[in-house]
Amino acid sequence: MSEHTSGGSPTVRRRRLGAELRRLREQAGLSADDAARHLECSPSKISRVETGRTPARLRDVRDLLDLYKLQDTPRRQALLDLVRQSKEQGWWQSFGDAVPEWLETLIGLEGDAQAILTYESALVPGLLQTEEYTRALAMDFDRDGSPSEAERTVALKRERQKRLSQSGWPQVRVILDEAVLRRPVGGPDVLRGQLEHLLAEADRGRVTIQVIPFEAGGYQAQGFPFTLFEFPDARDQPVVYLEELAGAMYLEKAHEVQRYKVAFEKLRACALGPDEAGAMIMRIVEKVKQE
Repeated sequence: MSEHTSGGSPTVRRRRLGAELRRLREQAGLSADDAARHLECSPSKISRVETGRTPARLRDVRDLLDLYKLQDTPRRQALLDLVRQSKEQGWWQSFGDAVPEWLETLIGLEGDAQAILTYESALVPGLLQTEEYTRALAMDFDRDGSPSEAERTVALKRERQKRLSQSGWPQVRVILDEAVLRRPVGGPDVLRGQLEHLLAEADRGRVTIQVIPFEAGGYQAQGFPFTLFEFPDARDQPVVYLEELAGAMYLEKAHEVQRYKVAFEKLRACALGPDEAGAMIMRIVEKVKQE
């Protein structure tokens, strides 16, 4: 069973705790500034705790629960237990500085998701990359980097894929621009191996792949890749992941998430279905073999 069935990763526990603290604060009719004054800290710290970006200290949570008038109840104890659980180390800690905070959040979300909906306009999504494709990307992205750094990137991505395989893959639905299938990352041999891997993963039932062909012309969200995570626990709201050059942005507000849900459905509508997409990938594989 996946990690979320036993309570979730430290990442999702921090998010769950933060959401509960925000809900209690709002029920108490208090602002983030009010909470910050009580803790003698900055409002930005309250924001980071409530969004799960920063681990909460047990003493701070106790003080906030006192402020919010949540006394000795099972709910209070459950939240304090959640503080302790959210401080547990994830498996990725062994990779050290190869996992910055934004990537730690991504890995935690992957491990807890029930569904992962991804649109990519330029590159194969990380969870579906072959080692050779990942290695080529790492070397191209940082031409001054050492081969050992590239291998650490490969090892980390391999471990992410392995752990999802062991725990049971979530429902993964991917929409790719045709450009993804034709960009020769690492050269023809690497591209061919990557495309064959996509076909194999689809055959295993791990992923549903659709492709937006060049013939579709322009379309909504073109050139703006995103990933939407959905979770089995109703307490954990969906999250949108937007990758940036040196980090990532996570959107959690309901109206923001809804905008991307609508965009994904519109992308699905203009994309080839899974069977047609598979046929296109096979044609491209045959073409690459001849190069």
